[in-house]
Amino acid sequence: MKLGLSIGYSGGEMRLPVEKVQLAERLGYDSVWTAEAYGSDALSPLAYLAAKTERIRLGTGVIQLAGRTPANAAMTVATIDALAGGNRVICGIGVSGPQIVEGWYGQPWGRPYYRLKDYVTIMKKILAREEPVVHEGKEISLPFNGEGAMGVGKPLKSILHMNPDIPIWLGTGMESTVKLTAEVADGWLPLGLVPETCKTYEPWIEAGLEKSGKNRSQFETQGGAAVVVTDDVQSALDRMKPGIALYVGGMGHKTKNFHKEMMIRRGFGEAAERIQELYLAKQKREAIEAVPDEFVDQGALVGDKTRIQKRFRDWEDSGITGLTVSGNEEALRLMADLARLNVEPSA
Repeated sequence: MKLGLSIGYSGGEMRLPVEKVQLAERLGYDSVWTAEAYGSDALSPLAYLAAKTERIRLGTGVIQLAGRTPANAAMTVATIDALAGGNRVICGIGVSGPQIVEGWYGQPWGRPYYRLKDYVTIMKKILAREEPVVHEGKEISLPFNGEGAMGVGKPLKSILHMNPDIPIWLGTGMESTVKLTAEVADGWLPLGLVPETCKTYEPWIEAGLEKSGKNRSQFETQGGAAVVVTDDVQSALDRMKPGIALYVGGMGHKTKNFHKEMMIRRGFGEAAERIQELYLAKQKREAIEAVPDEFVDQGALVGDKTRIQKRFRDWEDSGITGLTVSGNEEALRLMADLARLNVEPSA
């Protein structure tokens, strides 16, 4: 199984963990993944890392669709890929949520399914450079012909001879958008996927692949898990609960929270409702305490080597092609060992 390293987005200060990324590359990791919310962006760090690494793939997990037009996204990923030597960038895209889209980017939430479909279609046309780009979409069109248009927009073809094969992955979780992902994208960044839920998504993936004419070998799926090497499993699980409570309880509107919906799909509906109720009532400590140990444990690799190895085998047997992990140097080395990568000698 391929391994990826998640470095997420910054906190209050921009501190890019270059040495950790370089270690992951030496250990044989396949990819490194950045992210964005409403602070640091996901693409700029990849340009910097391109100059500090040699072969590791550079992925966004994910860029927010509303943050860039599809043309700008294509231009940026193609530029970074060229600077990195080619065939290294993965463009992961997600829609975020209505609070971010409308509150931060000042755009209408619209119809996410069609926005994703138009966005990917336009990007692929731009990367291919087969002809000036024209797209008549339900949410996004080129040239623009909506309200306020002068009517003089000109179809254009990129000046830069771009890598036409830059893979585009989507971060999705609902049935309609997962099917769309398999149909129009090259890979999937599933929200909250765990080995126990893989069978739920399998028919959706197969339906999308069948519609597109692709086969499994042409489609990647990358799960994600935090890794904590420890003899105190309970304390490690407890340390992860505040982040889960934040996302399930407060990262999104009460009636539109994808993280809460994911928790419900995983069979923790009662806990999800309780966490959101407490969090929105500003009872954050109680919301954190309401996060079930089992939910945390399913989505992480926690414990000593034997316990982590046993759970990692579940991931390997799940059918996904890769797993993105986060953790300290000890965790990165252990996962490289368990995944049987080309591990560098220990110091």
